[in-house]
Amino acid sequence: MSKILLVDDDTSLLDALALSFEDEGFDVLTAPDGDQALVVVLNEHPDVIISDVNMPNLDGFSFCRRLREGGNDVPLILLTSRDNDIDEALGLELGADDYVAKPFSTRVLIARAKALLRRQAARAGEPTTSDTNDEVVELDQVRADPQRLEVQFKGEQIKVTVTEFRLVEAFLRRPGIVLSRDRLMELIRGDDSIVADRIIDTYVRRMRRKFEAIDDTFDSIETVVGAGYRWKR
Repeated sequence: MSKILLVDDDTSLLDALALSFEDEGFDVLTAPDGDQALVVVLNEHPDVIISDVNMPNLDGFSFCRRLREGGNDVPLILLTSRDNDIDEALGLELGADDYVAKPFSTRVLIARAKALLRRQAARAGEPTTSDTNDEVVELDQVRADPQRLEVQFKGEQIKVTVTEFRLVEAFLRRPGIVLSRDRLMELIRGDDSIVADRIIDTYVRRMRRKFEAIDDTFDSIETVVGAGYRWKR
C-alpha cells in the first residue's frame, strides 16, 4: 500500500482528499502546514506528497525547498488557489514534480499521484506497468533510461525529476521535430487538465542549465520562435 502525505490548512478539503485517496487504496497521512509535514516526512517516510502552497507557518514553497535542500526526492505535487504561472514556475524551480491549480479534478489529482509513483518505482528498479516506451534512448551523448528514470550526459548522471525526465525523453525520441508547448505538455503531463502552457519554458530552462553544468556549450534544445522547441539534429 502506497503512503501519501496530504498537507493543507483547509481541514474540509483535507478530509475530502483523504477520503478519496483512501478509496483508491492509499495509506493517508495528513498535516496542516509545512512545519508539521516535515516531522511526518521524517517519521513516516511517505511515498508521495501533495501540498498546498498557501499555508500558515511554513508555506508550500518553503516546505518544498526544505525537502530538496535536505536531499529528499520524494515525489511532490503542489496545489495553489492562485492562477498564476509565475507561482507555478517558482514551485517547479524549487524542485516540485508537478503543480495543480485550484479548483481541480480529484480524479486528475489521483491520476497524477499514481503516475509519479509508477515513475518512482521504475527509478528504484521495481516492476511496473506503463504505456510508455521503456527502451533506452541515446542521442548526442545523452542517454535516457525510462525504467530507471535516469538521464546521463557525456557519461555523467543528471539528477532529474519525473517531469524533467519525460521532457528529455520527448525530445530524444523526436529529434529535429518542432514540438509546440501544448504538445510537450501533453507528452510530459499525460492528462487533460488545464495548465499555463508557458510553464514549459520553465522546464526547458531548468534542463538546459543542468546540461550546461556538464558542458557549457550545450545547445541541443533549440527554441523555434512562435512554434515551440526541438532537439537539434
